[in-house]
Amino acid sequence: MRGNPATHELVAPESLSDVLAHLAAEPGLWTPISGGTELMVAFAAGRLNTPKLISLWGLSELSFIRVTDKELSIGGGVTFAQLRRHPAVASDFPLLAKAASWIGSIANQSRATIAGNIVNGSPAADAPPALLVYDAEIELISSSGTRRLPYANFHLGYKQSVLKPDELVLALHLPRRFAQHRQYLRKVGTRRAMAITKVALAASALIDNDIIEDIRLAGASVADRPVRLLETEAALRGKPLTSLDTAGLCKVLCGEIKPIDDIRSTAAYRRQVAANMLCEFLQPVTNVCQQQPDPSPILQDWNALREPEAIRLLTHCCASNRWAHSMLSMRPFAKEADLYHAADEVWSTMREQDWLEAFAAHPRIGERKAAVASLQSAAWSQQEQSSVDLAQASILSELAVGNALYEQQFGFIYIVCATEKSSEEMLAILTRRLGNTREEELREAAEQQRQITQIRLHKWLMGESKA
Repeated sequence: MRGNPATHELVAPESLSDVLAHLAAEPGLWTPISGGTELMVAFAAGRLNTPKLISLWGLSELSFIRVTDKELSIGGGVTFAQLRRHPAVASDFPLLAKAASWIGSIANQSRATIAGNIVNGSPAADAPPALLVYDAEIELISSSGTRRLPYANFHLGYKQSVLKPDELVLALHLPRRFAQHRQYLRKVGTRRAMAITKVALAASALIDNDIIEDIRLAGASVADRPVRLLETEAALRGKPLTSLDTAGLCKVLCGEIKPIDDIRSTAAYRRQVAANMLCEFLQPVTNVCQQQPDPSPILQDWNALREPEAIRLLTHCCASNRWAHSMLSMRPFAKEADLYHAADEVWSTMREQDWLEAFAAHPRIGERKAAVASLQSAAWSQQEQSSVDLAQASILSELAVGNALYEQQFGFIYIVCATEKSSEEMLAILTRRLGNTREEELREAAEQQRQITQIRLHKWLMGESKA
């Protein structure tokens, strides 16, 4: 069931004071919307149960990044694209810049705001772990004034926070005192971007003469909210690096976090991965953690294959011949991570003709077979589009019409990384992307192909190939 605009009211005041007046007059009845990257997906799927929306998009009072000697202040309306581009964020808060690069596609990053990522309250949100290790403070505003509190005290539980019905996030404030800290951020998901986090860990440590003088750890998808890992921090603080009890530390961490079993992963898996991440953070300075496993036998065998067969296997993952030949020239790869990294780096050097060649190997969303595709590529496409099998006839009809409009407008088929997306979500994304220019759409489609390639490389190396 799709959303019906007639059931919603949207107002767009011209100033922050006008917004706050609306919220004060009818607290709890108005839902703020800025970039809309969460709410519009819910609307497209018919799950937006909020009748009254009030737009914050473009309000200058919320769209600022200010730098002083002591802190960086980020307005609640700042987008993740702005965060990625700001030099002070990149230099002083690299973990936040890295998290910003994980927020969906380039188009999503140009709309999604930092306040929206926080207020949505997902325990898997990308920005919160970085904000927690940077000791951020959050400033809230209502018509009666502002209040400022540690961001660590903002979330109360799953989708619950201290935000009052008449309040908005005015700003985040990050102290500029982490330049000497060793910092770490890693996310595990189905793919590198446009995927909900299975587990993420952020860390920042000040090490002096082999002693961990200060340390901050925070996780996502390890509890009912984004959390600081205070017990694990206490177990590390003041300890010499050369004599850490790694097994004991992992036991503390696994006892502190409270992950759940859900459709994306299991609690046991999340505990193990979180412990592995802690070891990975400590490993550059100590040798107390286990070594990484040897590369997969499939990768080792591929390194030794003759060129035609090696190219054939790569083109199952991405049908651009120039991309495949460039990858081949970089052999041998010592480990899987090197292959994944090279795949992204090489793809970033490709041209329009290479992109179009790769796109042509995919079937249209809602169809079974591409005009040009290997048996393996076709099988993976069928897996990736499995949600279409459950789609209502009306959705399939709208997809067919949208596909035709898209191809007429841009000259190539609609490409979307379909893994874990419902047919309704893919239709909503298609509808949005019809508003792009051809240049914008080429780059967005190329980003979708990059994500598809990463997923297929992983399937291949895990032995899921049948061809």
